[in-house]
Amino acid sequence: QVQLHESDPGLVKPSQTLALTCTVSSASITTASYYWSWIRQSPGKGLDWIGHIDYRGSTYYSPSLKSRASISRDTSKNQFTLQLKAVTPEDTAVYYCARADGPTPNWDHWGQGTQVTVSS
Repeated sequence: QVQLHESDPGLVKPSQTLALTCTVSSASITTASYYWSWIRQSPGKGLDWIGHIDYRGSTYYSPSLKSRASISRDTSKNQFTLQLKAVTPEDTAVYYCARADGPTPNWDHWGQGTQVTVSS
């Protein structure tokens, strides 16, 4: 069974860089043709796709977050990472990592989610 697990950054201060890592087990992040996404959900709002990294290491971002988001991977650890620069309280959300079989947002496996709070 494929499992994804997000790290827990806890409280992040405004203007700092948020860093999250997703550790994947029972599947390789380099296996074709899977795409590995970061998604968030703020209170009372729908899912907000941040971006993904594909099995080749290519990255794609939501236009609204492209200037601040960066996704990378460590294939030796089977992990992929999100960095979100210059966070504000509006970035407070539950952050998820997820897998899709292809570039469309049909995620078949999700992490449990991690709460990120941006506050001074």
